Amino acid sequence: MERTPLTLGGLKKLEAELENLKSVERPAIIEAIATARDHGDLSENAEYSSAKEKQSFIEGRIQELEAKLSLAEVIDPTKQKGSKVMFGATVKVVDVDTDKETTYALVGPDEANLERGLISITSPLGRALIGKEEGDEAIFRAPGGTRTYEVLDVEFKAIEI
Repeated sequence: MERTPLTLGGLKKLEAELENLKSVERPAIIEAIATARDHGDLSENAEYSSAKEKQSFIEGRIQELEAKLSLAEVIDPTKQKGSKVMFGATVKVVDVDTDKETTYALVGPDEANLERGLISITSPLGRALIGKEEGDEAIFRAPGGTRTYEVLDVEFKAIEI
């Protein structure tokens, strides 16, 4: 299995979700199943069916999170150095066609949130930016066609997830 890069903030977020599922959601659904079971005939019991379905979702998500955490490679962007874009870099770019400037932080797939400026290193733009330096152009295919961004600045700082 391939290791997945993750920031410290991303690690804490996944760990918090896992802890909540195990200590709050799982016990609550077990209790809901027991209560629904007490209502009688399980074959026609919508509460029971719904609770079992939710339990299945919770258990699946727990397994998914445990797998992600076991493969996580935590990287602290503040300890990265250099002028090339890599995981954890905060990159200021300008769209060559529109002159619109945007700042993105390159994070792992589980941390990406475009509205907050967090893009995955596996996204088309993320892949295009990797290895670039200030002044380089990153050309990538977007849903609206091919786009070209020029790298204005590369820095390594703490990223809010």
